[in-house]
Amino acid sequence: MMDKLRAWYGGLQTREQRMVSIGGIALAVIVLFAGILWPLHSVVSDAVDAKDTKVADLEWMRQNGPEIRSGSGMLATNTGEAPVVLVDRVARESGLGTALRGTQPNATGVRVQLEAAPFDSVVTWLATLEARYGLAIDSITVDRGQRQGLVNANITFSQAKH
Repeated sequence: MMDKLRAWYGGLQTREQRMVSIGGIALAVIVLFAGILWPLHSVVSDAVDAKDTKVADLEWMRQNGPEIRSGSGMLATNTGEAPVVLVDRVARESGLGTALRGTQPNATGVRVQLEAAPFDSVVTWLATLEARYGLAIDSITVDRGQRQGLVNANITFSQAKH
């Protein structure tokens, strides 16, 4: 194959050989940038953005940690609603109505599925359920959504033991 390629290249006029060489170099440069460096830059940029977000979250947690630990002086309120109804209602009040994909009672409490939910709204919702209504998180799985700031979550709640 290389012999055929060399024979073809040797059969070209000097001007054509120069154009083929320049074209080959240009193609190599395009492949290098578009195929290697650009995706690498994108991955590094995403990692830096994720790190910056985590640093900002950590700083916020450090500043607000004492208030969060103290429960902001709020006491759990008993509304008389079933936990499944309470979780659903508070989710909708927190702006998570469109993200709710399922709210199901289980043996120990309530299981909730969220899809493409705003992360900040989820955190506020979780804090409200725990602080105001005494629901604790038994288990939680949170995955990154397709768009920045959105998450998918599976959460199981139970009545907090005070």
